[in-house]
Amino acid sequence: MSKAQLDAIDAKILRHLVRNARMPFLEIARECGISGAAIHQRIRKLHDSGVILGSRLIVDPKALGFDVCALIGITVLDPKNLMQTMERLKEIPEIVECHFITGNFNILIKLYCLDNEHLMRTLFEGILRIPGISTTQTFISLDEAFQRQVNVDFIEPTLR
Repeated sequence: MSKAQLDAIDAKILRHLVRNARMPFLEIARECGISGAAIHQRIRKLHDSGVILGSRLIVDPKALGFDVCALIGITVLDPKNLMQTMERLKEIPEIVECHFITGNFNILIKLYCLDNEHLMRTLFEGILRIPGISTTQTFISLDEAFQRQVNVDFIEPTLR
């Protein structure tokens, strides 16, 4: 994927949206010194170019009773089966993230479970039943220190 070409106004729009995705477009337009129609066009362009992937509501898993967050490193026997393995992992609803990684594992997943028993069932009845998975290593998160979006303050506007 090629790097998006952003000007100073696009960068400013992104900074506002990352800080507050619910900020009204007209307020962003005022802050950027452009019209309401222009803000809609620019945000649509940022969506169309893949810079903005969408907006989402963030739910606190602990508030819903998901008291265990785990990260699991997975080694796949044959790297040719990575995509098939990922598709099978996608079927397990407890898994919220899946990354192809370098190092001792091929895949790193993040999942939320109600308790350790739920984690054990998910691991033994779900993940380890996927053909081709040779080893796993589970890391239980004691607490999430922070979570954030990419820092858009580092964006260097390009001249167009």
